[in-house]
Amino acid sequence: MQQNFSVYLKNIESVFQDVFQEKYGDQEFSSERKLSPEALNRIMELKSLSVAVPEEFGGRGGKVKECLALLSAASYESLSLSLIFGINIALFLEPIAKYAQNSVKDEIFKNFLEKQKMGGLMITEPDYGSDALNMQTYNEKVGSGYHIKGTKHWQGLTGMADYWLITSRKKESDGKLNRDIDFFICDVAQKNQQIEVTQFYNNLGLHLIPYGENKVDIIVPEAFKLEAKSSGLKMMLDVLHRSRMQFPGMAVGFIKRMLDEAIKHCNERVVGGKKLNTLDQVQHQISKIQSAFTIASAMCFRSSTKSSIENDLSGEGIEANTMKAFVTDLMQEASQTFMQLSGANGYRMNNIGGRGVMDSRPFQVFEGSNEMLYTQIAEMMGKLMKRKKEFNLYKFLKEFPLTEKSCAYFKKDIDFTLITDLSQRKMVDLGKIYSRIIAADFVLEIQKNGFRKDLVSNCLEIIQAEVSILVSSFRAHNTVIPVVAYREKGSWYDLV
Repeated sequence: MQQNFSVYLKNIESVFQDVFQEKYGDQEFSSERKLSPEALNRIMELKSLSVAVPEEFGGRGGKVKECLALLSAASYESLSLSLIFGINIALFLEPIAKYAQNSVKDEIFKNFLEKQKMGGLMITEPDYGSDALNMQTYNEKVGSGYHIKGTKHWQGLTGMADYWLITSRKKESDGKLNRDIDFFICDVAQKNQQIEVTQFYNNLGLHLIPYGENKVDIIVPEAFKLEAKSSGLKMMLDVLHRSRMQFPGMAVGFIKRMLDEAIKHCNERVVGGKKLNTLDQVQHQISKIQSAFTIASAMCFRSSTKSSIENDLSGEGIEANTMKAFVTDLMQEASQTFMQLSGANGYRMNNIGGRGVMDSRPFQVFEGSNEMLYTQIAEMMGKLMKRKKEFNLYKFLKEFPLTEKSCAYFKKDIDFTLITDLSQRKMVDLGKIYSRIIAADFVLEIQKNGFRKDLVSNCLEIIQAEVSILVSSFRAHNTVIPVVAYREKGSWYDLV
């Protein structure tokens, strides 16, 4: 496990390429919608998840840099595989390392290293979606354990994971559910801990990952309850924010693949006697994918210095939401762009761009839809502005730690005073503006540490242009609402 990580990573990359491009054919579209046993064995033999296991339990130590590099190597070949690793690392192994009781850690980590076990997280419920605080799955003390009952759905690795972290609320003596959140470990191999899968979903993308609805009615030992440092809600925020800060790891490899494929295709494709890469619009489109790669790289650098389990991330909502929402928008845009550049071939099932469109789309939804996260960014920034009594956008951002280096690049667009009581659509625009300026700060930081200056300058120019468009949208008058009774006098046919 202590092998030089660069050597270790090269071996991993070679196996991933073998599995997804060479020996085992197109794993993403096998008729069974899962990795073949041979391919899965090749991947699991690598013990890749050791990157998230602490050294005292035989792992590589949970270094964020190594975790993100693994996610990137996987997503270059398969976004599904990268997400499988991401679920295991950010939503199971890291919470176990930080919050599980010492008496249960040894066996769990041993099973991951020696028996290639996997784990996931159950939060979402059919009737509540992103409204996690109102989840109805409950727990109550019974003897020396806890009875947990409820229904969860859209959990990645449904029916496949060996362990689950399950969120629930304590049932009080009067039958009401406590407002705080509790986390419990479930080992599906143990008596009274089996999860019943009531249905599997026919998910449109991410074919290698099973999703579905899970009926939870289990009894777990007392030691299987995670120990919150303060409150369960803060523990959940710490876990989710750390996970959101690891999205750039999955994004950077995926975007790099879109970029490499786009450059290769446009260098080889000739239309009207000219190579595609000589056309101005094509150059602009490739530059935007390259800008996305630069932003994702900068976010990885930032996350590597910030998101270790030693740090409490429960209060880092602005930064975590920025990374997750912006980088997943960039993933979708990069795949859409490459699909467009591919012409008719982009519509083939085995085109990496077309597949990327479907596989990256749910990233904009799970762990909080991006519209919701942008709104939260705007709300959190608004509270900080009220506290400082500074409502001029430029003046505030000039003093804000996440934007102090970058805000000067956007002064001509953001030097205005915000009004309060904005509509939600305006809050989404505002959250997008903040996220782009914060990302520009990350880009300037990575340049200071030796990243290519030409990539940075191109990236900043593209972000500037996008912020200008977003500010125009934000300042434009827009109160349009749907016309519900549109059918009345709404048929062109009746007018002819």
